[in-house]
Amino acid sequence: MEAFYIILLVGTVLVLAAAFSSLLAFRFGAPLLLVFLMIGLVAGVDGIGIDFSNYPAAYMIGSLALAVILFDSGFGTSLHAFKIAAVPAITLASLGVVLTASIFAFAASLMLGLSWLEGLLLGSIVASTDAAAVFFLLRIGGIHIRDKVRSSLEVESGTNDPMAVFLTVALVELIGSGHGAGGFNLDLLAMFVKQMGLGVSLGLLGGIMIVAVLNRLPVDRGLAPIFVLTLSLLVFAFTGAVGGSGFLAVYVAGIFAGNRKIFAKEAITRFQDGLTWLAQIVMFLVLGLLATPSQFPSILLPAVGLALFLIFVARPIAVWLSLLPFDYTQQEIGFVAWVGLRGAVSILLGIMPMLGGVDTNHLYFNIAFIIVLVSLMVQGWTIKPVAERLGLIIPPRMGEVDKVELDLPGRATHELISYRVIKDSPVLRGERIPRWAMPSLVIRDGRSMRYQYAGRLRENDYVYLFIAPGYSRLLDRLFASRAPVDEDDADFFGAFAISPSRPAKELDAAYGPGLLSVAEQAMTIGDLMTYRLGGRAEYADRVRLGSIILIVRDIDEHGHIDSVGISLEAVEPATRLPIFINMQEIAHRVRDTLRRYRGKTVAAGPKGTGQAKPPAAETPPASAPPRDENPV
Repeated sequence: MEAFYIILLVGTVLVLAAAFSSLLAFRFGAPLLLVFLMIGLVAGVDGIGIDFSNYPAAYMIGSLALAVILFDSGFGTSLHAFKIAAVPAITLASLGVVLTASIFAFAASLMLGLSWLEGLLLGSIVASTDAAAVFFLLRIGGIHIRDKVRSSLEVESGTNDPMAVFLTVALVELIGSGHGAGGFNLDLLAMFVKQMGLGVSLGLLGGIMIVAVLNRLPVDRGLAPIFVLTLSLLVFAFTGAVGGSGFLAVYVAGIFAGNRKIFAKEAITRFQDGLTWLAQIVMFLVLGLLATPSQFPSILLPAVGLALFLIFVARPIAVWLSLLPFDYTQQEIGFVAWVGLRGAVSILLGIMPMLGGVDTNHLYFNIAFIIVLVSLMVQGWTIKPVAERLGLIIPPRMGEVDKVELDLPGRATHELISYRVIKDSPVLRGERIPRWAMPSLVIRDGRSMRYQYAGRLRENDYVYLFIAPGYSRLLDRLFASRAPVDEDDADFFGAFAISPSRPAKELDAAYGPGLLSVAEQAMTIGDLMTYRLGGRAEYADRVRLGSIILIVRDIDEHGHIDSVGISLEAVEPATRLPIFINMQEIAHRVRDTLRRYRGKTVAAGPKGTGQAKPPAAETPPASAPPRDENPV
């Protein structure tokens, strides 16, 4: 009995140490998940002396924690974010994982003397990015980048684990059976289709089940988060039991449930946030305890070399090839390549060769552990500086906002939201609250009063409003402080702004001709940009038209483009090397090269004359369309 209390005491002390360490990590900008992992190492067999070597138990604990993290990741992903990034992200999560593992296999074979199939197994273990690390750094790390790039990284990290798990399991079986590369057959393909197909279909059904249970059964508000947790784990377990990918299923169920109107959603969100933190702490602590650092020196140099190869060669090449068909700039592809953090998933998969009996010396596990450490140290500390260096940090649309969303009892069709009026917020500058919002109460200096009798709002007032579900973001801008002014805003949004309601043919006349098709010339500038952006524009989106770039400066409350900036300066490439450029840019470069070649040929004159043709008279450029705003 005393042993139980000792184990419980040690466990709670470790979790508390990890929780308190987060305060220091936030202060000094250290990768928080690396801190959790290091605490586990320090407490392990080569540190304080806790001897934990139960690999099956560690795999089960890590899998459960990862299922919780993936469900929360999906629950917090908007359907719009998934739509705008689904195709490139899923390409990265499937083709990108295979390419990363294949490229990595050659380096592993050379540095460690493994067979190509064994190198491919190690590559599969470390091929997927870590959802916990990526979501933490992008959502909490204060990195403001274009929505399409952020969504691509988040969706990729949530969907590439099933591919890595499938490859790892299949390769462990092949190596264990002794069939070698000849064991790849239609059975493996059928297993892949079955796992992914069941993962998606059962994930959708699970999401429907979660929403139906919460909305139709008389569930107590306090029990709602417990129902969601247990039902999500039910989806995970049932899908895995019938041969599907439980990780994919629980992520899909999270996306579906998170984008539907669901009872006690705010309470569920707060519960999921805390539970996800606990899952991350427990998973990294357990994996840290499992490692034996005294075994690292013998493989340290090749493992660090493989980590650097993965960061600087394998991942960038795989990302570039996967994103070639899509409209990403050179800087954006380079950033996606850099945000390839390895984390607990790779260490978790490193356990599978030991469970399958093909890794008796802990080689795969130890190398995966070292690669994760290097990745978190090198990439985890540099993501924001790299984004700034590549010019991907977009100016904030608005400043600080202080709000609390409150659940209403019963099955109310409205939400109650409270805002603290912040200095310099638009409501203090005279902007009115929209008619669809129903302000009911104002608390000023500790006294409550009806909104009608409160008069003009003052700084530090608390305003309570009833709104329709999903409209809170439209009110955020009214109660937010003024966005900080950055000297580089003009560089990002262009030298001047024009109205999106102006005819697009003016751009063709000023900067063309030939920029637009006949159909596009009949559009407005706003409609043209929305069309080029696939039907929906987001803040800071860009559209290239020949030598100019149109930038979305602002979006109105209906999602329409409200202001457009024009940049006449070409975007500086991330590198002069011909890498990280998409197919469209490659076509532009080939076309420009052919034009220069033809120009030289024409300038050389007829063959044998030795005289160049006289230059044609230059046509004066058309004037730019009138500016609607003063230069920034």
